[in-house]
Amino acid sequence: MADVIDRFITVPDGLNLHVRIHGANNGGTPIVCLPGLTRNVLDFEDLARMLAAPPYDRRIIAISSRGRGLSDRDPQPERYTIPVEAGDVVSVLDALGIDRAAFIGTSRGGLILHVLAMTHLDRIERLVLNDIGPVLETEGLRQIQGYLGTRPAPSSYAEAADILKATHGAEFPALRPDDWAGMAQALYREIDGKLTADIDQAIAAQFRAADLSQPFPDLWAQFALLADKRVMVVRGEHSRLLSRATTDDMAQRHAQCTVVEAKGQGHAPLLHLNGLAEAIGTFLGS
Repeated sequence: MADVIDRFITVPDGLNLHVRIHGANNGGTPIVCLPGLTRNVLDFEDLARMLAAPPYDRRIIAISSRGRGLSDRDPQPERYTIPVEAGDVVSVLDALGIDRAAFIGTSRGGLILHVLAMTHLDRIERLVLNDIGPVLETEGLRQIQGYLGTRPAPSSYAEAADILKATHGAEFPALRPDDWAGMAQALYREIDGKLTADIDQAIAAQFRAADLSQPFPDLWAQFALLADKRVMVVRGEHSRLLSRATTDDMAQRHAQCTVVEAKGQGHAPLLHLNGLAEAIGTFLGS
């Protein structure tokens, strides 16, 4: 198994971000993984291990955005924004000496990539958008609001897995017990003897307070900037956030866009299951 290195990189406003590198000595274009709203580097652990090993042998860099996982909590919660987090990604690339990378963006991580298309298009070699696109369905956003910060506090990782399955199981029939256990390990951390969601609660409060009475502005203009980049879109079969109509439109507008459906999964799919990792590894090339 490829070596795993954990680093903490300081961004311009002084926060330290946790970065996990798999296959640090591997060649090829680096692959940078950006998690979703409440997720962290552990969200990509299984996928990164697969892509860092033969036959792919790639260097994988996963970043926990500010306020998530082991990254610093921001004393100014108003800075938990997609543009600020996009700037953090650029700072990490600069610190690691990476001029250009392939990217995998899950949910909010994919929105960050839409911002980077406007500000640092030259840093993107190709990209995978995991259950995210230029149009976000209000139903899916309301679903996230509904469960964010409202799950009961678990007393053990086994109970956390049960809670996650009870909340999301209907949309994720493809997941097995060990998948729910892995998700619990990724989303919760023991702090002062108690299991807690591994995210600054200011982020959850910010999202719960968002006004969803009006549609989220579309990002077609930003997506159009990616016209010369190869794009793979992974859509969860049961996703309420990314519709089939949107992925069809993405493929029609973008000649180099490939759409893959994650069978038996909702928002956002685990990328190491049911051949997805192999499809992503082939797409990302060398």
